Amino acid sequence: MVLQVSNVNQYYGGSHILRDVSMQAQLGKVTVVLGRNGVGKTTLLKSLMGLVPIKTGSIEFDGKSIQDATPYNRARAGIGFVPQGREIFARLTVEENLAMGLAYKSSSTPVPPELYELFPVLKQMIKRRGGDLSGGQQQQLAIARALAAKPKLLILDEPTEGIQPSIIKDIGRVIRMLADRGDMAIVLVEQYYDFAEELADDYIVMERGEVIARGLGKDMKANGVRQLVAI
Repeated sequence: MVLQVSNVNQYYGGSHILRDVSMQAQLGKVTVVLGRNGVGKTTLLKSLMGLVPIKTGSIEFDGKSIQDATPYNRARAGIGFVPQGREIFARLTVEENLAMGLAYKSSSTPVPPELYELFPVLKQMIKRRGGDLSGGQQQQLAIARALAAKPKLLILDEPTEGIQPSIIKDIGRVIRMLADRGDMAIVLVEQYYDFAEELADDYIVMERGEVIARGLGKDMKANGVRQLVAI
């Protein structure tokens, strides 16, 4: 078990956002987090990355407690994060954006050639500025940047948002391939239900900051998960 989250509570001001949330992620598996807008999914991911503090509970990564670690140290430990909205550096080139994913390593550390194999369009546009890419290309760049340091846990927040169908398929293919290698755990927050169901090895469903359902990806249809998250 690479990630173990136990009874996490988180507040914004007086609002109780996460309520005793527990989940886990394993090497070689995609864990999908589902739920309607505003139920706490993004807050959960930000808590995993240390971008917002938790009030109570524990977060363990690779057998070590990390709930008090900085986002920087969580990245160094082997957690890659692709935020909602991508947040690439618009004025930097594709190559420079990828190098930012290696910021805490030696300046001589090369960008892994594998990234261009996973996302060939980035090789074609290596000198183009990130802000000049399409939304789908920017999303591929954001994922590649998170993969540059070869994380053991990859966290993705709605990677299909605003992306054209052909690139959604490419992103899904890459996520499945990364998981199937067996050396990475993936946590995926996703609103596009069919994409989530296709990729999920395990799932949790959140409502009002709580986990209301969990199970195996192959059981999502039988368990009526689509109805649980329908708007």
